Amino acid sequence: MHQSMAKVRGNEKTLDSYTVKAINESIRPGDCVFMRSPNPSKPPYIAKVDKIVSDDNGSNVKVHIRWYYRPEESKDGKQPFHGSTEVFISDHRDVQSPDTIEGKCKVHTFKSYTSLDDIGNDDFFCRFEYHSSTGDFTPNSVAVYCTCEMPYNPDQFMIQCDGCTDWFHPDCLKMTVDEAKTIEHLFCQSCSSEEQRILQNPRANSRNSTMKVETKRRRR
Repeated sequence: MHQSMAKVRGNEKTLDSYTVKAINESIRPGDCVFMRSPNPSKPPYIAKVDKIVSDDNGSNVKVHIRWYYRPEESKDGKQPFHGSTEVFISDHRDVQSPDTIEGKCKVHTFKSYTSLDDIGNDDFFCRFEYHSSTGDFTPNSVAVYCTCEMPYNPDQFMIQCDGCTDWFHPDCLKMTVDEAKTIEHLFCQSCSSEEQRILQNPRANSRNSTMKVETKRRRR
């Protein structure tokens, strides 16, 4: 395993990078990584590398990390608005062996994630910080949408009202996703009039429709 050194503190060296032989990849502070779970039936943990250190002869390498929590690992569990690739940066820090690293991943901001054209199996997003000792989140509130007043879940298809520009889930409007995809103009109940309802044509040719949001395409 290869390491490049930056600083020496007493008998401890701080490394700029470290190559994990098992995965043949170099990790650096700031990288996000998959960490092996002790339960093979569960997905790997996700962590952010804070610091990489070794003893003064370059051996006994340790990785200082900050854990990400998956929604189901939080105090209140997974909520309907949590995405399948959502994680929370936490205040839970740890020191691990680099041998437990199984690969690198990417944790995007929520804004950059929703702008991706394609989403791979190593792409995640974070919009909350999780306080593991209390179960609290920062921020403790986010924008909500639709009649159900739920935060945006990027896994779910939504359509935008041409009147108020709010976003809606098709099932909250008592329609299917397929029906919603054929609508050229949508006016929610608060904005609609008889004339505007005429514009809502579930049988419109979907090729002529302009949709505001689509679920992301995952690379396999």
